[in-house]
Amino acid sequence: MTHGRANILLLLAGAIWGFGFVAQSTAMASVKPFMFVAIRFFLAALTVLPLAIREAKNARQVLTQRDYLGFVFIGLLLFSGAALQQVGMLTSSVTNAGFLTGLYVVMVPILGVFLFWQWPHPVVWPCALTALAGIYLLSGGRLDGLTVGDWLIVGCAVFWALQIIFINRIGVQSGRPIMLCLVQYLVCGILGLLVSMTSERTELFSILAAGPELIFAGVLSSGVGFTLQAVGQRFTTAPQAAIMLSSEALFAAIFGIILLGERLTLQGLVGCALIFSAMIAVELIPMLRNKSRLEDQGRPAGNQGKSGHVLPGE
Repeated sequence: MTHGRANILLLLAGAIWGFGFVAQSTAMASVKPFMFVAIRFFLAALTVLPLAIREAKNARQVLTQRDYLGFVFIGLLLFSGAALQQVGMLTSSVTNAGFLTGLYVVMVPILGVFLFWQWPHPVVWPCALTALAGIYLLSGGRLDGLTVGDWLIVGCAVFWALQIIFINRIGVQSGRPIMLCLVQYLVCGILGLLVSMTSERTELFSILAAGPELIFAGVLSSGVGFTLQAVGQRFTTAPQAAIMLSSEALFAAIFGIILLGERLTLQGLVGCALIFSAMIAVELIPMLRNKSRLEDQGRPAGNQGKSGHVLPGE
């Protein structure tokens, strides 16, 4: 898969998540947070199970115990992020939740440097801040007094960022993105069910009442969306993936206009433009610089660039 196609998959994942944000929030009127997480990810596991079986049959090498332990670890990160977000939405406003979740765009490159001393392409930093500013404007341009739920969603953003980073470090090495998804979904489903059974009371009729939201969140937002993320991240960097996935806020606004008749303010339009600009810049600028470098390397020794020397590598 080319780098461009991988980014298209990540954009599609962002579109699915943007569409599913309303379903995730409205389901909370009927289903408790951890039961929602459990059902959501069990449905996601069922969705990708046939694909995981097919992937295993076509695999050239067998996964090791270390691979599976890595998948379980990523599942723990995903569960932590999903649980914190779901519980946080009980007391956080939609405006605050949308912006605070988007903090992972900035956290991915920062944590990459802090944990692994892995410096991204220089363009990632301004693009991440631009995308974050766009999410802020798109979500209303203000934060009310931060509640406990808001701080939980900040924690959620940390775990989303870590999940993105470790998919690149563990998932790419295994070459089995679908099995990675299946394992992390099962981890989330099992842990969500265990916590729900010990701390929540959920009736069958409430689950049925939230059936459409659960099906959408489980099959599409999780089963399809997170799988597209895992596949796409095999062919791009974690910081670039985070910026592409930040399109979730952009698509949420678009679907709100088309399906719910919502109106986008001038401030929201500026936010959309900033997110779109960040996604284009993070893809286009490195490509143009690489092209310029290759052209300079192909010139005669005395004519390599205006200054007479080869441009430095990325």
